[in-house]
Amino acid sequence: TLMNMKTFIHVAYFAACVLYISPWGRCMGSDCGPGGSQSRAVWCAHVDGWTTLHTNCDQSLRPSNQRNCFRVCDWHKDLYDWRLGPWNSCVSVSSRASGAPRPIICSGGEEGIQTREVGCTLKSDGSPAEDAICEYFEPQPRLEQACLIPCPQDCVVSDYSPWTSCSKTCGTGLRNRVRSVLVPPLFGGSICPNLTEFQSCKVGPCAGPEGMYSLRVGAWTPCVLPQTRTTRQAKRRKGKGQGGGGAKDPETRELIQKKRIRNRLNRQESSSWDVQVGYQTRDVTFSLLTFSPYQMEVPLTIQSCVLPRDCQLSDWSNWSACTKACVDSDLPGSWRQRHREVLQFPTGEGTECPTLNEREPCEPQGDVVMPCAVYAWRTTEWSDCRVDLLLGQQDRRRANLTGLCGGGLQTREIYCVQANAELLKYVSDFQEKDKATRPVENRLCGGSVPDRSQLCQLTCPVECQVSPWGAWGPCTFESCDEQSAKKGFKLRRRQITNEPTGGPANCPHLVEALPCDQPSCYNWRPVGLDRCVPVEQKRCGPGTQLARVQCVNREPVDESLCSSTPPPDPVACQVPCSRDCVLSDWTPWSTCSQTCSSKTVEGKQMRTRSILAYNAGEGGAMCPNSSSLQEVRNCNEHACTVYHWQTGPWGPCSEDPSSATLNATSAGAAVGLGSCSNGVQTRKVMCVRVNVGQVPPKKCPDAPRPSTVRPCQLPCKKDCIMTPFSEWTSCPDACDTKQYRKRLVIQAPSNGGQDCPEVLEEDRECQPPQTCPGFRWKSHKWRKCQLVPWFLRQDRPGAQENCGPGLQTRAVSCRQLDGTQVDVGECLQLARSMPALTQRCQLPCQDDCQLTNWSKFSSCSADCVGVRTRKRALIGRSKKKDKCKNTQMYPLSETQYCPCDKYNAQPVGNWSDCILPEGGRSESALGLKVTGDVRECGQGYRYQAMVCYDQDGRLVETARCNSHGYIEEACIIPCPSDCKLSEWSNWSRCSKSCGSGVKVRSKWLREKPYNGGRPCPKLDHVNQVYEVVPCQSDCNQYVWVAEPWSMWKVSNVDLKENCGEGVQTRKVRCMLNTIDGPSEAVEDYLCDPEEMPLGARESRLPCPEDCVLNDWGPWTRCTLPCTRSNGRIRTAYTLRSPSAGRLCPDTIEEEPCSLNLNCFNYFYNITDWSTCQLSPNAVCGQGIKTRMLDCVRSDGKSVDIKFCEELDLEKKWQMNISCVVECPVNCQLSEWSTWSECSQTCGLEGKMWRQRSVVQASQGDGRPCSSPMVQWKPCPVRPCYRWQYSAWSECRVESVVCGHGTRYRNLTCFVSDGSGGEQDSGGQVDEELCGSLELSVDGDKRIRLKEACMLPCPGECYLMEWSDWSSCVRICAKEAGVDFGSVRVRSRAVLAQEPENLQLCPDQAWESQPCTEGECFEYKWLSSLRLNSSRPFIWCQRSDGLNVTGGCLPATPVMDDSACNPPCVPPTSYCSEAGVCMCEEGYTEVLSSGGLLDQCAPIPILEIPTAGDKKGDVKTSRAVNPTLTSTTQPGRSGRTWYLQPYGPDGKMKIWVYGVAAGAFVLLIFIVSMIYLACKKPKRPERARQQQNNRLKPLTLAYDGDTDM
Repeated sequence: TLMNMKTFIHVAYFAACVLYISPWGRCMGSDCGPGGSQSRAVWCAHVDGWTTLHTNCDQSLRPSNQRNCFRVCDWHKDLYDWRLGPWNSCVSVSSRASGAPRPIICSGGEEGIQTREVGCTLKSDGSPAEDAICEYFEPQPRLEQACLIPCPQDCVVSDYSPWTSCSKTCGTGLRNRVRSVLVPPLFGGSICPNLTEFQSCKVGPCAGPEGMYSLRVGAWTPCVLPQTRTTRQAKRRKGKGQGGGGAKDPETRELIQKKRIRNRLNRQESSSWDVQVGYQTRDVTFSLLTFSPYQMEVPLTIQSCVLPRDCQLSDWSNWSACTKACVDSDLPGSWRQRHREVLQFPTGEGTECPTLNEREPCEPQGDVVMPCAVYAWRTTEWSDCRVDLLLGQQDRRRANLTGLCGGGLQTREIYCVQANAELLKYVSDFQEKDKATRPVENRLCGGSVPDRSQLCQLTCPVECQVSPWGAWGPCTFESCDEQSAKKGFKLRRRQITNEPTGGPANCPHLVEALPCDQPSCYNWRPVGLDRCVPVEQKRCGPGTQLARVQCVNREPVDESLCSSTPPPDPVACQVPCSRDCVLSDWTPWSTCSQTCSSKTVEGKQMRTRSILAYNAGEGGAMCPNSSSLQEVRNCNEHACTVYHWQTGPWGPCSEDPSSATLNATSAGAAVGLGSCSNGVQTRKVMCVRVNVGQVPPKKCPDAPRPSTVRPCQLPCKKDCIMTPFSEWTSCPDACDTKQYRKRLVIQAPSNGGQDCPEVLEEDRECQPPQTCPGFRWKSHKWRKCQLVPWFLRQDRPGAQENCGPGLQTRAVSCRQLDGTQVDVGECLQLARSMPALTQRCQLPCQDDCQLTNWSKFSSCSADCVGVRTRKRALIGRSKKKDKCKNTQMYPLSETQYCPCDKYNAQPVGNWSDCILPEGGRSESALGLKVTGDVRECGQGYRYQAMVCYDQDGRLVETARCNSHGYIEEACIIPCPSDCKLSEWSNWSRCSKSCGSGVKVRSKWLREKPYNGGRPCPKLDHVNQVYEVVPCQSDCNQYVWVAEPWSMWKVSNVDLKENCGEGVQTRKVRCMLNTIDGPSEAVEDYLCDPEEMPLGARESRLPCPEDCVLNDWGPWTRCTLPCTRSNGRIRTAYTLRSPSAGRLCPDTIEEEPCSLNLNCFNYFYNITDWSTCQLSPNAVCGQGIKTRMLDCVRSDGKSVDIKFCEELDLEKKWQMNISCVVECPVNCQLSEWSTWSECSQTCGLEGKMWRQRSVVQASQGDGRPCSSPMVQWKPCPVRPCYRWQYSAWSECRVESVVCGHGTRYRNLTCFVSDGSGGEQDSGGQVDEELCGSLELSVDGDKRIRLKEACMLPCPGECYLMEWSDWSSCVRICAKEAGVDFGSVRVRSRAVLAQEPENLQLCPDQAWESQPCTEGECFEYKWLSSLRLNSSRPFIWCQRSDGLNVTGGCLPATPVMDDSACNPPCVPPTSYCSEAGVCMCEEGYTEVLSSGGLLDQCAPIPILEIPTAGDKKGDVKTSRAVNPTLTSTTQPGRSGRTWYLQPYGPDGKMKIWVYGVAAGAFVLLIFIVSMIYLACKKPKRPERARQQQNNRLKPLTLAYDGDTDM
């Protein structure tokens, strides 16, 4: 028991556990393809959701957790793809879901689903693969889509026509009425009902026996030859042999005549046809229903005919060679063709000839097939770079184009050549070598066209910039090695600061020389003086000062070089004693006042000293007078005769005679490598005296003389390279007289190369062809009229031997335009339709009336109002016959109005574009080039077409109106005007006087662009554009210059001692600094105010016997970095020692170094980049950006750059970089193409077009492409002629018979204006005007002017003619917004005449065809009461007002047909139990005047909101489902009331009138209150004015809101 319980528990637990599996994981593996594996998780879980052990689940049901798979790699995307099957038929959703049949009532269409098969396949063979492979790259496409099943469209027919009259005038007959099909049955709709309704009629009894006759004519039998002709001919030959001559019977004469005709035919006709005249017969049945009282005339029963012969063709010719006789897979496929000839043309009703030509695709065959010619674009050499193409309209440089540089534009021509011509030559060895570059027509080259213009760069020459002149050097020999001359030169130099293009040789002279006396190479230059040392080691008194000197030769050199010259002697000096006057040291000599001397001007320089202490009375040395405190000496005593070497420009590079042989050898060894030899350039060098001119060379020093010769590279000679002439253009088909060929210049000559020939284009006369190509049919005279053989006619009633209807033939041949006869096949291909070979004719009998041919019309007396006549006359016995004298049947004269030659010309259409006159030939087909300035403007002409009409309003040639087809009117194409700016202003002064600043210049707007001119650059708010560049100002450009201190002015004067506190002053000026020193005074603000020396100082004037020191020396420089621990000092020394007991002050002064006070750190500061600077002669292109390096003190002040340079600070910045200014390239267009063919060959709306393309789009501020790319002008108006059929005639059978007949129509030439509108019906004109047209109507070349027809006999039942095509009807459903196409239909109804023949009537017929722009109609039921009947008349009406049968939905079925009379027709109506038509719930009855139900109108629902409704202030009327019985709809708070204003009897209820009356009273009350509230009170003082100013009535706008 315990075991059983455990087992039960385990089974129950086992049943409560379920196995769960996860989706398969990603396919893993090392190789791509089917070798991968994927896994998934499998676990056991309790039904409550928690996981448990695997053993608790049934292990036999455990699925696998691993399987093999296909590992997809990226390269599989090219191997696999989804295969999409076709969509299956649309299946209804309802029938698919439940299998229910399609509903009977269909509205618009029924929703359905289409499915298809989708699978992953291998692209190579289409084999199926796993879907996961394709899903790796792309999701699986959808397998089903929604579709719409159209509703069945029943046949819709029109209303019946009125009844026809009775088919009989007595007795019992039939009358018919017919209708036509408007919409055919579609999509399984019901078939069309009967289109004919019959009704018996009986006008009255016949007075006698009812009789009816019928002559029924049968169809003509096939045309045959007389069967007995051969036998009869044999008999005649036999009789002729026996009896000899004799009279010939009529048959014999006829045979002889035919033989002669046949012989003549053989002489003129081609063997391609054989016209044989036979005969055909027909039966005439005479049937009597009752006795006919008179005899009928029997119609013709035999006639001549053309024996039918089928077209016979020759065998096919051999296949022609392939049109592509070469191998090239890129070219389209080639064809080969074959043809056959006509051996026998079809005659009679024989089978027409099939196609004579046949072609099929082919590939060239053979062992050695040449490759096809490949064409590629080639270009000529780029033209020279031109900058003037980029200049603006107002640029002044347009007047002088020399020196322009920078960005430019260069152009070239492109042409098409045969790219593999040399390969083909190698294969075939047929073409010449120069054929490889022979230009061909551009249309042969495909692909992108190479650029015809590009930007280029002309390197701007860099101008040489030099520094200012340095100081004059000492007087030296020209050469220190040769010192024999007595005269020397003083030299001064300047350096190149900006290296020019072409090297230093293009700079001005850098050395100037000055002749001088007593030259020396090495001299001692004094540097300073040591301290004065008294003699004999005394403390004061006279002494000497040793001079500190340097040995110099323009620069310091070793002192040993000056050993030959003794150094300067010591200078005598005075060390003042304690009671002596003390003087300061001499100041340095001032700058020389003149750079040179002349007779009137001498250079002077000065130095000064001052009194530092006065002497002590009589005991000391006296102070000198004031004149001794200043010294002046002459300077620059050399004459103002400065010389320098002046150089001329370098000459052209010419061959060096010394190296001519070597050059020739090297050039010969390197032919074809383009190497050029070395040459020499020379220039003129002369000695020039400044301000005088050229002087002898000996006046200038020889050492700095420039060279006169330098080596150069000879420019390579470039010969003219041209393409060979192209092939001659073909002579046009129009027999033109000239043909052309052209060649292009690939490389222009330069540097003395061979010039190009002048002739680039040649023309020659075309070889005049013997005849211009063209073929025409030549028709010969008609032969004699051939009758049916007499032996066949003689038994026919009324037949005569030599008269009656017959047939005549004629010969036709093919001729060239010059009349030469050619093969007929030429006309079959190139001429119009072949003329007819046969026609009916009539040989008059004796009883027939015979007349002459019509004469020519008489001349007109006046156009348009006059008449002209023509006449004919009776001949022979016809003059005496009475029937021939009947002028109504045989008129003898005809009168017609004279042709009117009045024409009216008038303009038609719009004006064309304004077109400039064409200047020369259009763009060549062998080369494309671009012009420099593509803008076209100025005076042009626009055109409007002229049309010419005759007096009948028919279009005629414009030449009839003496017009060339156009009205021409002058017009103006406005020229573009570019943006106009002023010239650049002058540069402003540099914003800083020391260091780096900026300078600015500007332009301002003068005129805005218009008509597509160049746009303006970006302007500021005042319409100006600025250019800002950095600038550098030399900090030493302006310096303070202080004069010597004045004499002391002692305030506490001790007359005995002359010492004490005092003041000294001096004058301080700001001066312009030059290389020679300060030169001239300038404004003080130009100098640094912080650096300005003191102009006054207070100090103590030493007394006698006091210590006297010289002025303090400069402060020593603080060591960096600046810290308080560092200091600086300045020193002085003792000039006069004090007397005993007195001390000297300290000779050293020290102060700490304070940052930004007396100690400064220095660093470099880099400015921003300038704008891109161009050369003054450049417009755009390569430029340079610069920036400045500035030395800045730690307090932010810019100082001289030397402060930073002395510290050897790192300079890590690049100061110049190249940049590009975008070039203002104007839009460049190609030349206009030739005018296209007219868009219409005739009519009013023809246009010709020409176009051009953008060769170079605008760039930068260039002129945009705003010109029209396409221009049009009207074509000359030409009348549109066409062949047009007339309407078919009635079916004609001889006399009053019935049966097989013929109906005819004519082919007429019509003219129209080609507009295609309703007014373009055209008018009939002479057939000659259509003579050049192909004989076809609406594209159909099969001209049918007659056809067989049936004329029903009395009593027969037959089909009517086809009805007119119905209007185009669109099969659609407006409510579903679905359209299933448009269709139109026509039908044939049946007409019957005898009740007995109704069973023999044929079936009615209809046919449909698709159409466009159909209208979507709706159908609805209408009804009205019948007169004298209680039942209404119900019918279906289409939305266009047409009454139809079919199309309306079935009416709502009544519950009991017998209960309601008339039945309940309106929708949503039903028949109540009381037998009255009522409306369903939610609708109210609307009754007619007769008390019958007319329609069911929906009841409006008024929603009354409650207080809980948040939208209680909104009044809405909504339609609800009337089947809900509850007054509250689900999900909506509130009550819904049904207010029915009509009672069951259809009358208005009483409460409606009450509500209306209450609303009206409430409205009157509201209006009255508003009037009283708005009424103004009366004012006594303006009583009279108020009588005039009456109160205007207040108008209320009532919007229907019940709150009002």
